Amino acid sequence: MTFSTPSDGTHLDELRRALDQLDDAVAVTQRWGAELAQVLPRGGRLLAAGNGGSAAQAQHLTGELVGRYRLDRPPYSAICLSAETSTLTAIGNDYPPDELFARQVDAHGRPGDVLVLMSTSGQSPNVVEAARRGRLAGLRVWAFTGQLPNPLAEAAHEVLAVPAPLTATVQELHLVALHMLCAAFDDALGVGYAADVPPGEQGGRIA
Repeated sequence: MTFSTPSDGTHLDELRRALDQLDDAVAVTQRWGAELAQVLPRGGRLLAAGNGGSAAQAQHLTGELVGRYRLDRPPYSAICLSAETSTLTAIGNDYPPDELFARQVDAHGRPGDVLVLMSTSGQSPNVVEAARRGRLAGLRVWAFTGQLPNPLAEAAHEVLAVPAPLTATVQELHLVALHMLCAAFDDALGVGYAADVPPGEQGGRIA
């Protein structure tokens, strides 16, 4: 039987190849981090969503913003639309499938907020519809996707695309890019970059 997902050393080879093509993501995450540093401290909000593994990545991002990345800093408003179980099942029960995230964008999104949507294929109808509705509501829409072209990339204002053929590789590189975004956000806030420091320890608490 043939499997499309590599294993052992082959998996590492795929990751190395994909990492070598991720250099363009540095400029994208730095730009996004600087923009977030203008939006969130002024009362703006970040919304994030995805399906399956991308839902986990979206929740990871919002957790880093409400909590912290490396050094302690104020919490910022970030909502993972994939994590609201009762809301998701209510919408899924009463509305078409592509409304799953879009209706939450209508509820929570405000002009000037940021909507981060994640899809390894860029084909998920509920994510593409959320991008469309986000733009209509005046949100900035950023997409994390796999290979281009795809509908999500076309629907978003900006895209960070991982040019890898395997879903697992795209997801793993999305996590790298998310951490790059968090670091860029902290840098833009002046938090700085250092080894992880537990909150409350010297150097880890903002005066």
